[in-house]
Amino acid sequence: MNTVIYPGTFDPITYGHGDLVNRAARLFDKVVIAVADNPKKKPLFDLETRIQLAESVTSHLSNVEVIGFNNLLAEFVTQRNANVILRGLRAVSDFEYEFQLANMNRVLAPSVESLFLTPSEKFSYISSTLVREIASLGGDVSKFVHPVVETALKERFHGATA
Repeated sequence: MNTVIYPGTFDPITYGHGDLVNRAARLFDKVVIAVADNPKKKPLFDLETRIQLAESVTSHLSNVEVIGFNNLLAEFVTQRNANVILRGLRAVSDFEYEFQLANMNRVLAPSVESLFLTPSEKFSYISSTLVREIASLGGDVSKFVHPVVETALKERFHGATA
């Protein structure tokens, strides 16, 4: 079974992330969205909320599982018996960092390959950071995130439901 791990903080999960998950679900037997705990990034949402949001957004895909993790990615991939790490590239500026990560992961887990996908053009400019900023200022994020994520952002920033 070909299993791909799609790691990230997903704070929050966006339509760009969803696009990559949908495409990976067609290419692989199993897709694991690996939601990184990563407290150093000081995420807006706690790990459990990010997992729940990712599960809601991907519930239509039977071969997708969402799991939180707080260990080394290479260890997590090996523990899950996966053979591929999926990473998204939005722009050329992402490439250098992702290339460095891929090489490091190749040393740490030689049997695991890194695969890079670019999101559809209509999602290539979306980032979780920008979505959080727009939402924090009361802007409309409905073009960037699933409605369940939009509601969570409104509740988090403004204490109101959609």
